[in-house]
Amino acid sequence: MYRAVAWRARQMGVDLTDAEAVASVADRAVFGVSERIEIDGHDVTTIIRTTEIDAAAAIIARHGEVRRVLVARQRAIGQKGGVVMEGRDIGTVVFPQADVKVYLDASPEERARRRAQDSSHAAGQAGASVDAVGQIAQALEARDRSDRTRAVSPLTLAADAVYIDTTGLTIDAVVSQVMTLVNRRLPT
Repeated sequence: MYRAVAWRARQMGVDLTDAEAVASVADRAVFGVSERIEIDGHDVTTIIRTTEIDAAAAIIARHGEVRRVLVARQRAIGQKGGVVMEGRDIGTVVFPQADVKVYLDASPEERARRRAQDSSHAAGQAGASVDAVGQIAQALEARDRSDRTRAVSPLTLAADAVYIDTTGLTIDAVVSQVMTLVNRRLPT
């Protein structure tokens, strides 16, 4: 949602440092969240996966007004339960009483390598150069630093979350660990 709002605000010519203006964009936005991500009728699934939108999302995520709007929207989506959500404050702020909380992490180098090879990201390309992976790692570390130090809803590990270091693990191995945890916590 933050990426989509950042994209939409940029498209509309809204100054990303103007918290009230960006919060207004977020408040009026019509989201579609399924296999695709939509905002105001625009399919932004791929568009929002760029380093530019990553940086823009970090800017608007620091605004308390924007966070209040989007947290309310996220809570409304999850109100009936039975949802899986990911985000940097889902387990600490949006759903602090969630039945299952998982904090997936990986080394900065591994995250950068994965991002560089992920075709869902506009910059993703198989066999990315060492320089490209290094630049991606720097961008990811800057985003993490920004999110950990923001005044409102900083990125942090929830006390009751299960931490899983995915460095060197396959997707299937990670899914297996998460599903084992889910099945233990939610046996029915």
